[in-house]
Amino acid sequence: MEDTEADFAEFVRSRTHSLLRSAFLLTGDQYLAEDLVQEALARTHRSWGRLERAGNAEAYARKVMYHAQVSFWRRGKVAEVMPGELPDRSDAHGGDQADASAQRIVLRNALLQLSAKQRAVIVLRFFEDHTEAESAELLGVSVNTVKTQCARGLTKLRTLLPDMRSLEAPA
Repeated sequence: MEDTEADFAEFVRSRTHSLLRSAFLLTGDQYLAEDLVQEALARTHRSWGRLERAGNAEAYARKVMYHAQVSFWRRGKVAEVMPGELPDRSDAHGGDQADASAQRIVLRNALLQLSAKQRAVIVLRFFEDHTEAESAELLGVSVNTVKTQCARGLTKLRTLLPDMRSLEAPA
């Protein structure tokens, strides 16, 4: 029993950061991402004895995250009003921030303007490098839904970020 708990604790220590990164990209919010990962880890713990032997605990945890996020989309919507744009604090640091940080912020803000479904598909397809079929299976939707949401998301990103070449890594 102690070995099983120790193995699960090691899994949590080694994979939580990666799961949090994916959850943040799915939700667009640090706190929602933490909740999503906590839910995934709780369900993974309940199934740990079965998953540990197969060696697919991370895949199971990710699938739980994706399904929980889809369930969240299907719930009734409550209007959320944001107070406005936050002030740009780049001048407070004398303009010494790295270009990479600025690019991440621009990309994050653009991703947050996508619908939850579009953002999830874009994250799975381009940040986690899943195929359309894999993304559809993970989200529990059809391949055509993935294609449609991906096309709509990319179109919106192209309008929000007309010069996407500025986001490429320096050569």
